[in-house]
Amino acid sequence: MNTTTQNKSIKGAEWLISEGDVADTFIPEHFNEEQKMVKDMCANFLDTEVIPIIDRIDKLEQGLMPSLIDKAGEQGLLGVSIPEQFGGLGKDFITSTLVNEGLGGGFSFSVAVAAHTGIGTLPILYFGNEQQKQKYIPKLCTGEWKGAYGLTEPNSGSDALGAKTTAVLSADKKHYLLNGQKCWITNGGFADIYTVFAKVDGNQFTAFIVEKDFEGFSRGPEEHKMGIKGSSTVQLYFQDCKVPVENVLGEVGKGHVIAFNILNIGRLKLCAAALGGAKRAAGTAIEYALTREQFKQPIANFGAIKGKIAEMAIELWVNESSLYRTAMWIDEKEKQMIEAGKPFNEALLGAAEEYAIECAILKVSGSEMLDLVVDEGVQIHGGNGFSEEYIISRAYRDSRINRIFEGTNEINRLLIVDMVLKRAMKGRLDIMGPAMNVSKELMSIPDFGNGSDEAFSEEKKLVSNFKKTILLTAGAAVQKLMMKLESEQEILMNVADMAIQTYNAESALLRLMKLTAEKGEQAMAFEKDIVQTYLYDAADRISKSAKDAVNAFAEGDEHRMMLMGIKRFTKAAPVNTKAAKRRIAEKLIADGKYPL
Repeated sequence: MNTTTQNKSIKGAEWLISEGDVADTFIPEHFNEEQKMVKDMCANFLDTEVIPIIDRIDKLEQGLMPSLIDKAGEQGLLGVSIPEQFGGLGKDFITSTLVNEGLGGGFSFSVAVAAHTGIGTLPILYFGNEQQKQKYIPKLCTGEWKGAYGLTEPNSGSDALGAKTTAVLSADKKHYLLNGQKCWITNGGFADIYTVFAKVDGNQFTAFIVEKDFEGFSRGPEEHKMGIKGSSTVQLYFQDCKVPVENVLGEVGKGHVIAFNILNIGRLKLCAAALGGAKRAAGTAIEYALTREQFKQPIANFGAIKGKIAEMAIELWVNESSLYRTAMWIDEKEKQMIEAGKPFNEALLGAAEEYAIECAILKVSGSEMLDLVVDEGVQIHGGNGFSEEYIISRAYRDSRINRIFEGTNEINRLLIVDMVLKRAMKGRLDIMGPAMNVSKELMSIPDFGNGSDEAFSEEKKLVSNFKKTILLTAGAAVQKLMMKLESEQEILMNVADMAIQTYNAESALLRLMKLTAEKGEQAMAFEKDIVQTYLYDAADRISKSAKDAVNAFAEGDEHRMMLMGIKRFTKAAPVNTKAAKRRIAEKLIADGKYPL
């Protein structure tokens, strides 16, 4: 069965109740030549245009960031995913994801360019009418006009629909008059075009395209931030700001559709940028470990340092596996919808919505992976890591925002479970059947057979059991707590953590299986060490999250039975992780960087 046929049957979150298939798993080793060239072009842009002037960027030198966006536009990096009819390159979703990864190591520049190409451009591209797209997209595509996005307000962050900014139709019905303010607006200090959300007549949440020269619009001073200091961040003020009626974006009262759909894509792209930043930070840390000597030898020789380098590699490889597995699903779904007659904007938005759960998983996992890498990078640098003279300190500061951007990680964790349960209630995903089967299995006598001789049978069984642990825990929580579950955020986050670990574990295993089938087991020693170590550690993390959840709502015999089930389903064969991590680290040290 070919990949396209397989992908037609894959729904968002369906991996939770079915066995992953190598055939429908895309892996980074399969980038085509053009994609590799695009990635190299991004790396070259950072090395020549951004990193040499990073201190000037962080000082918010007037006009510097806009000029860099112009240069990126000249190289076509702003229009990779924009259709050719609007001046873009019209490339596939995987290629556009690669650009986010490739530019992800550019510190504040990465934030500015991601905001411009994402939330600054996509709302108009996907929800604008033909006239709006023709007017704005070609100039956003080249960078002639810079884009920004005004959603957050001083009293409405995660609760975006609680916005207080209002819009009232003027007496002559030619304009909407906007009143209110927005805060934390990336690119706000120099953008030409803003997608701004306001409530028409105080209740109809609506998006508007606001140009910087509109009467009644003004910008506040630059914020002084803990990190991403070179990223322009200001407040926006609207005092009877006159926005022509033709600048309503989408439909009046349907602004939430724009806000939430754009976030799905943004979450995946944030993971890609975090991956790019983490690869560079890991390289910086390894290079330092090779040159810094203590006790008459490079600190890279010490087991404690090797352990840190190995953890970086494991998290990088696993998150990369999940990212591009998901990106291919979105790409395939988008193509299928276009073939079915959907316009390109509805196709990509529909594809991103289908995999919104995976996008939320990637956002959480990618941002926390980056935090781990930069934190250990600082630790490897020791006291020098705390010095402004070493670039790892900037990576550490700049990383922290990613757990807040695109919906906080707490909100995203809650969304992961909420979206799964809502799809189950609507019949989009059959969760209850498999959950009941797990409960029946728990009551039966365990199978103590000799197992299968098939390659990776033990690893596949362990991942399958991780899924059973989720279904067991979540199923019991739904039955016990019913409508009260939504207020038990700690339990929901426990379940989300199990889902994140499981999705990552399966994605990594499928990538290893695919590579082994292509190249043979001997060539995959490094990757096998990564996967086996991750699975072994994931078993403990999933066990802890499951027990924390069950301890919060179960009692008596049910409680004892569920703890027995968790123990059974998270039992992993022993792995010498010390030896595996040393081997992983030694490959990175030999290469002087993250090698893949």
